[in-house]
Amino acid sequence: MVKAEISRDFLQQYTCLLEDWIPNGASLAIAMDGKYVYYFSGSHDIKLQEGQPILTGSIADTVLKQRKKVDVMMDDSSSGPAHYGIGYPIEIKGEHGALIVILPPDHPAVMLEPLRFLTGKIEDEWYPVPVEQITHLESYQKKTFFYTDDGQYSISSTLKDLSARLPSLFLRVHRSYIVNTGCIQRISRDFSSNLLLTLKDGTELPVSQTYVNEVKCVLGF
Repeated sequence: MVKAEISRDFLQQYTCLLEDWIPNGASLAIAMDGKYVYYFSGSHDIKLQEGQPILTGSIADTVLKQRKKVDVMMDDSSSGPAHYGIGYPIEIKGEHGALIVILPPDHPAVMLEPLRFLTGKIEDEWYPVPVEQITHLESYQKKTFFYTDDGQYSISSTLKDLSARLPSLFLRVHRSYIVNTGCIQRISRDFSSNLLLTLKDGTELPVSQTYVNEVKCVLGF
């Protein structure tokens, strides 16, 4: 079967039809057949090139594989500056593709909805991770990490920025830690009578005095 030729003019007309619901200043990309076939730069240009191959673990790659909407905060990635991307599965002339809406991390449209994914880095590869799989986040030596049962990932966002974007199941317990409350196994006290959280994987996180009252209020004890 010969694939239908899709021109850039057609793709441009396609994206123009979506202007009413795409946030002002957004960059747009369309990915099909293993590459980006269209890119329009808004106010936050991530320097995509038409014809550029789709990288494993990117928003486009995830959308094309899962065939469902994906929204991800991309930090410190090979896909350009930090940005928030929303990917939608589409079909154009019978071909499956991905439409990517690209916004800066501080765009008002981003702040309205809690993050569903964080994209972390291990060595030279990036992985979009659903937030419910994250057990806790840590700030250490001016770097930020998040943890899952599969390991440790680095991310360029600060804990301060992330605490404002993560859903309510995440709780700041220390200037160096944010915890997924669903991963707490028990609450005890250490040798100094300070609160200590033990997670289901055995990780122990201290609760600083700054956050004690909030922790007690949220966890109800």
